[in-house]
Amino acid sequence: MAVDYTTHDGVAVITLNNPPVNGLGLSTRAGIVEGIERAQNDPAIKAIVLTGAGKAFSGGADITEFNTPKATQEPTLATVIKIVEGSAKPVIAAIHSVAMGGGLELALGAHYRVAAPGAQIALPEVKLGILPGAGGTQRLPRAIGLEAALNMIVSGAPVMSEKLADSGLFDELAQGDLAEAALAFARKVGAKEGPHPKVRDRKIEHPNAAGFIQFARNTVAAVAKNFPAPQKCIDAVEAGVQNGFDKGLAFERECFMALVQTPESHALRHAFFGERAASKIPDVPSDTPVRDISQVAVIGAGTMGGGIAMNFINAGIPVTLLETKQDALERGLATIRKNYEATVKKGKLKPEALEQRMALITPTLSYDDLKNADLIVEAVFEELGVKEQVFKRLDEVAKKGAILASNTSTLDVDKIAAFTKRPQDVVGMHFFSPANVMKLLEVVRGKETEKDVLATVMKLARKIRKTAVVSGVCDGFIGNRMIEQYIRQALFMLEEGALPAQVDRAIEKFGFAMGPFRMSDLAGNDIGWAIRKRRYQEHPDMHYSKIADRLCETGRFGQKTGGGWYDYKAGDRTAYPSKVVDDMIVAFSKETNSERRKISDEEIVERLVFALVNEGAKILEEGIASKASDIDMVYLTGYGFPLYRGGPMLYADTVGLYNVERAIRRYAARPNGDAWELAPSIAELAAKGRGFTG
Repeated sequence: MAVDYTTHDGVAVITLNNPPVNGLGLSTRAGIVEGIERAQNDPAIKAIVLTGAGKAFSGGADITEFNTPKATQEPTLATVIKIVEGSAKPVIAAIHSVAMGGGLELALGAHYRVAAPGAQIALPEVKLGILPGAGGTQRLPRAIGLEAALNMIVSGAPVMSEKLADSGLFDELAQGDLAEAALAFARKVGAKEGPHPKVRDRKIEHPNAAGFIQFARNTVAAVAKNFPAPQKCIDAVEAGVQNGFDKGLAFERECFMALVQTPESHALRHAFFGERAASKIPDVPSDTPVRDISQVAVIGAGTMGGGIAMNFINAGIPVTLLETKQDALERGLATIRKNYEATVKKGKLKPEALEQRMALITPTLSYDDLKNADLIVEAVFEELGVKEQVFKRLDEVAKKGAILASNTSTLDVDKIAAFTKRPQDVVGMHFFSPANVMKLLEVVRGKETEKDVLATVMKLARKIRKTAVVSGVCDGFIGNRMIEQYIRQALFMLEEGALPAQVDRAIEKFGFAMGPFRMSDLAGNDIGWAIRKRRYQEHPDMHYSKIADRLCETGRFGQKTGGGWYDYKAGDRTAYPSKVVDDMIVAFSKETNSERRKISDEEIVERLVFALVNEGAKILEEGIASKASDIDMVYLTGYGFPLYRGGPMLYADTVGLYNVERAIRRYAARPNGDAWELAPSIAELAAKGRGFTG
C-alpha cells in the first residue's frame, strides 16, 4: 500500500509509504485522498497529520509518469492539494529529510507545516526543463516572499529547513521527535474553530515587485538562454503577482503543459534517467556482492594521477601515491596542494579540511608500499610497453583480490590484463582531465573482468561523485572512438574550404562548450598526432587528412607552445585566429588539389554531429555500449555536448533517423566520402520509423 492510515487520540496520521522517496504516483495520490476523506467522515478525528515514511516526506512527482495516461489521471496532484486545502479539519504537514517538487507543493497545500531540522526544501522542476505544476509558483511566493521564492524556483537549488525557519513557510521547527511534535501541534490546532489558514489567501508583498521580476528576467536571460523553463517560471510567478492566485494557477498549468512537450525538457529528463540507467549493467545484478575499498593506490603523480588521487581523498579514502623520482613526487604533491588552496581561497573549503585531505596521501617511490591497497589505478604514459612494465610489477606486489585499474584512454584493456596472472581483477577506469573536476568515468570491461569488480567500481564511482558508464574493449572505447570521427570530419572541412575559427564558431553556436580546434589546442595537438601515427601503422587503409600533421611538424602543439590552430599570448588563454595557420591551410588545399568552397555552418554542424551519431550506432551494434543513453551520458558529462540537446543519440532521434540517413548518404557521395560508412542500424531504425532511445 502506498499510503498508511493510523489514528492517535483524535489525530489521523496519513503516511506516504512509497520508497525510496515517496514519489507522488497515482496510487499514492489516490491514497492521500482516501485518507483525507476517511478522517473527514470520522467524528472522533479533530486534525490530520500528513507525513512520509523512511527517508523523505516526499521527493515529488513520479516523473516516470510524464507523457503517460497516469500523469493526468485523477486524482492529479492539483486535485489532491485542492482536497487537502479544502479539508474542514486542519491538515498539518510533518516534514523531514526531503520535501521537493510536488512534495513541497503538497505541504504548501496543508493548513500548517511542522518541520524537522536538516530537511532539504526545494522546487527542482526547472532542472528537468519544466516548472512546478501544482501551485508551487503561486504558493511559495505567498509563503516566503517574492525574492526568496523566485530564487528557489528559478535555481531549483535545495534550502535547509533551518534557513527557512523565520520565512513564514513553517509554523514550527521541531526540536525533538518530529512525530510527537506534529501530533502535539495537531491536537492544539484541532481544538480551534475553523476555518484554518490557507497559503493561497496570503498576499504577495514586495516594495517593487515589477522591478525585481525584471531584474530576475535579465539575470536568467544571461545565464540560461538555451533553456525556456527559467523564463516561464518568472512568467508564472508574475501572473500570480499581477492577476491573483486563481489566474496565476491557471497560467502556471498552461506553462507546465507547454514545457513538458519541449525538446529541452525531453533532453533534460533523458539525461536524468540516463545517469541512473548508466549504473545498471544488464548481466550484473544489483545485489552483486562488492569488494571492500578502504585503501587506494595511484601510480603516477602527474596532472592525471594527482587529479585521480584527489577524487579518493575528497571522499575520505586514503591514497598511496607512487612516482619513480622524488622531484616528480614533490611536484605532484605541490600541485594537489595548490588545487586545494585555490578551493580554500574561493571559500569552498576550510583550511583545516585542506590539511586533513593532504594527510590522507602517503607518497612513495616503492612498489612494495602498494601491498595493502584494495584498488590500484595506474596513470602512466599512454604506451603499451610502459603499461606492461607497471602491470607485471603490480602482479608481484598487489594483494590477492586487489582491483588493478588502468586509466588508459585508448589502449586494449585485454592486452593489459594479459600482463598479469589475474586478468579477472583488471578493469579500465578512464578518468577525464582534469580528473578532480570532470564527472565522467568510463569503466572499461575486459573479457575476463569479474562481475564483482564491475559492481565494486560502479559503487565506488558514486562515492567519488562520478557518472560511470561501462564500455567494452575497443580502440578509444566510447568517447574517444567517436571523437576521432568528429575530428576527422573537422580536418576534412579545412581541406575543403573552412577555417578553424568558422568550424569552432558553428559548433559552439550549436551548443558545444568548445569547438574541435580549440579543444585540440587545449589538450595538445601532439596527443592527436601520436594517435594518428599509430593509426597509420594499424589501419593503413583509413583515409585521414594530413593537414594536422603539417601543423604539428611546425611545433604548434597548442596553448602549451603558444600556438596551435590559433595564436595565444602569454598569460592569456584566448584563441586568436592565426594568419600563419590559415595561409598554411589554403596552401595545403592547393597542394592536394582540393578545390576550396564555401561551407555553411549547417553543413559543419551536420558533419560533426552525425559523425558522432554514426560511430555511436556502430558502438551499439557491436555491444561496446549496452544502450544509447550510455553514449549520451559520455558526451554530456565528458565532451561538452549541449545538455539541452540531450546527447548525440537523442539529438539524432529528435532530428529523425530518416533525415540523418539521407545526410550521411549525401556526404558519402562527396569528396572525402570514404570516411562515411553508414551504420546499418541507422537505416534499419529509420525504415521502421524508430529511434535509438525508444
